[in-house]
Amino acid sequence: MKQLFKFIIVGAIVLTAGINANAQNFKFGHINSQELLTAMPDRDSAEAKVKKYGQTIQDQLEELQVEFNKKYQDYVQKRATLTDAIREMKEKELQEMQQRAQDFQQNAEQDYQRFQAETMKPVIEKADAAIKKVAKANGFTYVFDISGGILLYYSEQSTDILPLVKKELGITK
Repeated sequence: MKQLFKFIIVGAIVLTAGINANAQNFKFGHINSQELLTAMPDRDSAEAKVKKYGQTIQDQLEELQVEFNKKYQDYVQKRATLTDAIREMKEKELQEMQQRAQDFQQNAEQDYQRFQAETMKPVIEKADAAIKKVAKANGFTYVFDISGGILLYYSEQSTDILPLVKKELGITK
């Protein structure tokens, strides 16, 4: 029984020593991914495409609004002279136009978000690939993204890999 107890104690010590030795081999890095994305030239062209797409949607929405306002003003001016049947038809037409404009706006927002995600995806994937390449080449066990504000602390022993990733991507600024 004493030998079994000694064996367990020795095993625990060896295991603890092994864990401590392995823990010292971890290499931690951190990066501000938003700062990296901001520095990437690819992002500027992607954002320009997204902005242009958003402006196109905004222009179409304004056209619908102008058309609605024009028909509404026409209705208001002629309302007193319209028969009940025509007035009801015009009011229904205005309600349908307003509903179409609301539907367009909802669909446009979804399309815009989808377009933005698709347009930015290659930029994000390029940044992600560079981060992984730098992390692997430099032996990092973990790389934390500090841009999200979730990481509450990182020590001086953690390496900021942003300069290495910028170099990998050929970014000089």
